[in-house]
Order: sequence, then structure tokens, then C-alpha cells
Amino acid sequence: MKIYVDADACPVKDIIISEGTNAAIPVILVTSFSHFSIAEQPSGVETIYVDSGADAADYRIMKLVSIGDIIVTQDYGLASLGLAKGCRVFHHKGFTYTNENIDQLLQTRYLSAMARKSGKRTKGPKPFTSEDREQFRELFKRAIAHNT
Repeated sequence: MKIYVDADACPVKDIIISEGTNAAIPVILVTSFSHFSIAEQPSGVETIYVDSGADAADYRIMKLVSIGDIIVTQDYGLASLGLAKGCRVFHHKGFTYTNENIDQLLQTRYLSAMARKSGKRTKGPKPFTSEDREQFRELFKRAIAHNT
């Protein structure tokens, strides 16, 4: 098992790295070259850089994952593809994407995009809170403990 992170805008990378390395599970951060960093990562953590194009990180993650791997993303499209490939997929706000909730999430995203396209204003996501962070930490710890 490996943990793949759609890392460009992921606010919980530190939790993923800490918990993943503590459990000796490889962590792969997939991010665009526009987020290049020379910072050293702990042993067991790899950073893969991709072009800055839309969905470049998603395509690379889908090329690399296998059944049973973990994906952390806020992208519903990537989550849907990951579920179809047999991965466990988590959102940084502390919920699990499932075959039961992904269709509704994708439908909501589509309807919001159509409303914006027609000139309507839609609400953006709620701000990321410390409660979200702790909810993710607990969910993630349980998920990796279940597999080790």
C-alpha cells in the first residue's frame, strides 16, 4: 500500500507525512512544477513534479495507483477515478469518498459549474478549520491503522 497526495493545495500534507512515515507506508506527493521546493522530505516520502496543466497531477496519480492504495484529494473527479480503480479516497476535510456519495458530489459540482456558466454566483467551499484538520487526522489514523 502507498499513499498518494494531490499535493498542490493540500492543507494536511504534514499530517499525511507524519502518520504515513510513522506507519512505514510510502507517501508520494504529486504536485506541479509551480510548487517546486528544495526542502528535504523525510525518508519514505517522495515528491513527483508534473506540468502545471489542468489535471496533470490527477493523470499521474491514476497512472501510479494500485488497488488498495490511499489517495488524498479535494478533486471529485480524481476521487471518482480512484474509487473505480479500487483505492480508498479521502478529502482533507475529514470525509471518505465512497461509491455511495461520489455521484451526488459530482452532480453538485456539475450543477454549480452550470450555474456559474449562466452568470449566477455560487458559494465557494467553507473555510478550512482546525476542526476539519482534527477530523482528517482521526479519519486518516484509523484508515492506516486498519491496514497495518
